[in-house]
Amino acid sequence: MSAVIVNTLLEKTANFSIEETLAFLANEYKDKVVFSTSFGQEDQVITALIAKNNLPITIFTLDTGRLFQETYDVFHKTLKKYKIDIKTYFPETTAVEALLNKKGPNSFYESVENRKECCFIRKVAPLTKALKGNEIWITGLRAEQSENRNDLAAFEYDANFKLIKFNPLLKWTLAEVQKYIDDNNVPQNTLHKKGFVSIGCAPCTRAIAEGEDIRAGRWSWESSHKECGLHQK
Repeated sequence: MSAVIVNTLLEKTANFSIEETLAFLANEYKDKVVFSTSFGQEDQVITALIAKNNLPITIFTLDTGRLFQETYDVFHKTLKKYKIDIKTYFPETTAVEALLNKKGPNSFYESVENRKECCFIRKVAPLTKALKGNEIWITGLRAEQSENRNDLAAFEYDANFKLIKFNPLLKWTLAEVQKYIDDNNVPQNTLHKKGFVSIGCAPCTRAIAEGEDIRAGRWSWESSHKECGLHQK
C-alpha cells in the first residue's frame, strides 16, 4: 500500500514546482505534514519556502543539548525574520542522565556503538515523538550529500518511522542551495562560511578541507557508515 501511495504522489506532483508540491501536500494531508529542520542550508531554503507561502506545515527541530551556539543564533534569526513557530523537541532527561552517569560525557568517541547510543537518545527518540501521528515528513536531504543518497526518490516510504518522506531538494546542488540563500537573504549558520557543510552536535562536527567529502566533517574519527539513525541513507 505504501508503494502505491508513493507512486501516486510521484505521478501527481511530477510537473509541480517545489512550492506547488508543498502546498498540495499541506492540502491533501491536513495537519499531518511536518518538516524537520536542523537549520542547515538546505533546511533554511525549505523553511523560507514554507514561510513565504504561509503553508500550514508544522516545522520542528531537535535540540540535542550539544548544539553549536551558531546554530541557536540562526534559529533565533529565523524566528525573527519569518515570524513563524518552530516546535522544539528535547531528549528525555532521565535517558541523558543515565547515559552520562554510566559512561560519562564523551562516550561517543570510544566506539561506534556508543556514538549510536548517544545519537539514539538525543536525536532518534525525540524524532520518533515528533513524527508520531503524522503522514508526510519533509526533509532537506540531497543526493549530493553522500553516495548512499544517490538512489533516493523525491518521495520515499520510511519503513523505520512508517510514513512518507518528501525530499524536495533532492536534485539540488550545494551551489544552487547557496544561490537561493543569497538571492533571498535567507539566514544561515555562520559556520558554513568556515568550512562546515553538514552541521550537527558540536563535539561531532568539524570543518572540512577543500576536496573532502561533504560528510567527512561528521564523526570524523569514524570510518563507519556515517548516519545517526534519523535517515537510513
